[in-house]
Amino acid sequence: MGLFPNVLDEAKAKGIDIAPKYIPADVFDKRAVEKNQVVFHDVSFIEVKPHVKGNSVAVELTDFSVFYSQDSIAAAESQLKDKQSKIVVEKGQIVKVSKDKDGIVTREALTKHWTDWIDYWSVDFDFESKREIIRVKKLPAGQGALAGLEAPQMEFPEYEEIWSGDYIFENEWQSFRTKKDRSLEFMSVFQEVMPGRRKVAVKVVDIFGNDTMTIVEVSV
Repeated sequence: MGLFPNVLDEAKAKGIDIAPKYIPADVFDKRAVEKNQVVFHDVSFIEVKPHVKGNSVAVELTDFSVFYSQDSIAAAESQLKDKQSKIVVEKGQIVKVSKDKDGIVTREALTKHWTDWIDYWSVDFDFESKREIIRVKKLPAGQGALAGLEAPQMEFPEYEEIWSGDYIFENEWQSFRTKKDRSLEFMSVFQEVMPGRRKVAVKVVDIFGNDTMTIVEVSV
């Protein structure tokens, strides 16, 4: 997930269209593969609206779309026994399928609005302010000559720090659900920033624990 959305921006600048997909856990289920039940669904989509007031920026979260599928409603209805129920995720909706003692099937949508999918979201008001620096081995480790010593002299590998080409997301504002308070704020506070163009990053963590990030350019 750390590759997105930077790699998409780079590809777009070179005229390349990329359609990223989630790899479902079903790919490890031989029976699901044989029955052609594995679905590669699209990566979640975030829509935000930046607000500028003087030298301050705020971000409004306006939409979050998911495309998860796990099992199907039709399959659940055919497999359920009387007085049983099952939770199904189909085409970005969580549905509870139930069958009563008389065999009558009912469906209850548990995700009624796009906001129901969000567990947590946060904002980095200056995404490119902190580069991701990694340490790589400069020279392979070797063994020194004995040089009359009782034990060989060890030469430790040398390392150098280089920029990975990515940036570190810094959480400067967040809104999250708790067990006692399930509400969320969908408008961040106004953060004072330096004048000029900048990239603002927004990260959303859904109720399954998957995170998605988007980046918008803002002029202050």
